[in-house]
Amino acid sequence: MASLKDVKTKIGGVKKTSQITSAMNMVAAAKLRGAQQKMESFRSYAEKFNATMGSLSSGMDSAQFPLMAAREVNSVELVVVTSDRGLCGSFNANVINTVEKLIKRYTDEGKKISLVCIGKKSRQKLKKTGLIRKAYADIMSTFQMFNARTIAQEVADNFLAGGADHVEMVFSEFKSVSSQRPKALTLLPITPADSEEGATSGAGDYIYEPSPEQIMEVLQPLYLNVMVYHSMLEVSAGEHAARMTSMDNATKACSDMIHNLTLIYNKVRQGSITSELMDIVGGAEALKG
Repeated sequence: MASLKDVKTKIGGVKKTSQITSAMNMVAAAKLRGAQQKMESFRSYAEKFNATMGSLSSGMDSAQFPLMAAREVNSVELVVVTSDRGLCGSFNANVINTVEKLIKRYTDEGKKISLVCIGKKSRQKLKKTGLIRKAYADIMSTFQMFNARTIAQEVADNFLAGGADHVEMVFSEFKSVSSQRPKALTLLPITPADSEEGATSGAGDYIYEPSPEQIMEVLQPLYLNVMVYHSMLEVSAGEHAARMTSMDNATKACSDMIHNLTLIYNKVRQGSITSELMDIVGGAEALKG
C-alpha cells in the first residue's frame, strides 16, 4: 500500500490540475460568448447570401460560369477546417474521422484525392496520408475575412486550372454548446440553394440592373469567401464550446479522484495509527511480563 506521503502528494497534484481545468473552463466560456455571437450574426448573412445566389442562378445556364460548371469528377479536393489547439475532447477527431471516410469512399471509386487543411490539428492528423496540397496552420485563433478570401481564391484557382473537379468543405457545425456535428458541403462547383422566398411568396420576377449574369460574375467569388469564413466561424465557436465541456468534465473527474484518494489516505493513516497502538500495547505487555 502507498505511503501517507505518496497519497498526500497525489492529492495535491490532482487539486492543482483541478484548478487549471477550472480556469480553462472559465476562459473557454468567456471566449465562447463572443465567438457564438459573431457566428450567429454571420450565419444569417450567409443564409441570405445563399438565397440570393439561388434566386439569381435560377433559370441560368450554369455552363457559362466556370465556377458553376459541373464536369466529370475524376479528382476531388477536401477543404478540412479544424482548430489549432487541442484539449477539446473529440471535437477535431470527429472531423478527421469524417474526412478519412470520404477519402476511403472516393479512393474506392477511383478518384484522385487532395487536401487543403485549415488549422494545425487537421495538418497534424492528416499529414501521414500524403494527400495535403496546401495547409493553413496557426490562423484559427486570429483569422479575419482576408484569410478566408486567400483560401477561397487559392481553392478556386486550383479548380479552374483543372486540379480538382469537385471540392467539398468538411467542418464541425455548431448546433449547441453541448453538440457540434461534422458536416460536409459542396464548395465547387457552386450550387447555391434555391431561394425559398421566391418559391413561397408568389412574387413576380425581379428586374436586375445590371444584368443577372454581370451580378453573378461578381457574387461568385464573394460567395466562396462567405462560405469559407462561415465554416471557420462555426469551428471557432464549436472549439470553445467543446473545450468548455471537456474542461468541466475534467474538473468533475478531478473531484472524484480527490474523493477516492482522500479515502485511501484516511485508510492508510488509520492503518498507521493502529499499527503504532499495537506496538505501544505490545511494549507495555512486555514490560509487565
